[in-house]
Amino acid sequence: MSTTVELTRFKVRPDHAEAMLAARPAMLADFRGDREGFLGARLVRLPGDEWLDVVEWRSAEDFAASRAKGANLPGIAAFFGAIAELVSAEEGVLADAGM
Repeated sequence: MSTTVELTRFKVRPDHAEAMLAARPAMLADFRGDREGFLGARLVRLPGDEWLDVVEWRSAEDFAASRAKGANLPGIAAFFGAIAELVSAEEGVLADAGM
């Protein structure tokens, strides 16, 4: 089975960036406790109030099941609530193992 990678680019208003970062640990804890196949995530700050969330899933099916749950827990809802605009969302398969 190949690791699925979720790439989500979004905008956060400057006055909400601290709240988004503060909500991140609870969101990750909710994902670890509630999302089968969640392997980890990294958040990248980009220019222009944009961010890139790089999330790894055990499989495409695990990622799809997670998406179906949406913001079902408080930590996830707080993190998603700080997002002003979705710029793009893509899914791919990990091509290397961090070599």
